Amino acid sequence: MFNWIRNIALVMRREFRMVLSSVGTMIFFFGLPLAYPVVYSAIYNTEVTRDMPVAVVDRCRTAESREFVRHADATQAMKICGYASDMEEARRWWAEKKCFAVIEIPADYSEKVTRGEQGVIQFYSDASLLLRYRTFLESLTELQMATDADLRELAINTLGASAIASGTGSSVGTEAYFLGDTQQGFASFIIPGIVVFILQQSMLLGITFLGGGANERRRANGGIDPLAVPASPSATVIGKTLCYVILYLPLSIYILHYIPLWFHFPHQGTLVDYILFIFPMLLASAMLGQTLTCIASEKESAFVVVVFTTLAFLFLSGLTWPRYAMPVFWQWIGDIVPATWGVEGFIRINNNGATLAQQTTPYLWLWGLTAFYSITAWLIARLRSKTAGVKSVKA
Repeated sequence: MFNWIRNIALVMRREFRMVLSSVGTMIFFFGLPLAYPVVYSAIYNTEVTRDMPVAVVDRCRTAESREFVRHADATQAMKICGYASDMEEARRWWAEKKCFAVIEIPADYSEKVTRGEQGVIQFYSDASLLLRYRTFLESLTELQMATDADLRELAINTLGASAIASGTGSSVGTEAYFLGDTQQGFASFIIPGIVVFILQQSMLLGITFLGGGANERRRANGGIDPLAVPASPSATVIGKTLCYVILYLPLSIYILHYIPLWFHFPHQGTLVDYILFIFPMLLASAMLGQTLTCIASEKESAFVVVVFTTLAFLFLSGLTWPRYAMPVFWQWIGDIVPATWGVEGFIRINNNGATLAQQTTPYLWLWGLTAFYSITAWLIARLRSKTAGVKSVKA
């Protein structure tokens, strides 16, 4: 037992030296987790799209139509860039990217609204960017409700009690309270999940980069890695895992705690809860990385093995598309990715203020994946130790 613990310490020390002596590994282990969250947060920190240029085709040219245009310009989404003489001119502006939407007011708009009839205004939006379309839709809904309220008030002032008796007023009011993403911004929605994903992918890149270098040394030395510590497979796996987790715990605090604070993202959970939650994800990711080293024949294979799967893992995490809406097969594939459960649980703790006790399902899944990948990592280490033993005997 003493020798086994001593070998774990030797493997861990050797792995620290390997990490700190390799520029590529340093970039993956420290450069990516330190820089990527800042870059992504800075890019998306405007949260929502504002003051998007909108052209107006006003065929009515009355006080009512001009008032509607002024109200549209006052919304956070729209900025009236000018009046087009007709729809053809508006289309040219659209093609030249001078505007992303067109408001067309018919000639009978003023006449209809003053008679108490429904006035119809056409709104044409560029839907190529979903975020832009969603912002337009929200502002249009608010504008419609405000215009309707103004018209009801005008009718009551003009007609008096008869307008109220005719059912002109609104019997149901609506109020919105946004939980988790209080600003309804893109950064607050996606960055808390992305930072968890960065932890996994950067660790996998670094581990497979180290594994690829070890495989290169084995090929050059008859199947034996001269820099490896002669230890049992279990000591090798545990020693490496301890090295990676010790390096990533401070990075996890930086990413999960300080990044949301600095950029004013939703941050409701406690530091103890989400660090305890993310700990098994780090263990599972470390074991998964050691498992993947079997297919990293050289250092450059890290890019092929990990970067190739980055986009797939991101979609499988449910961050951009709900997992319950995926086919069952892809749900199973997502279940074996540690970041899937890490993203789900961390967002609930960080954005919605859940406690660790309320996230038993993702938490137990992470511990289950830790156990599963520890077995696969041990099998890979055992296979390599047997191969190295055979090579040394033949030599």
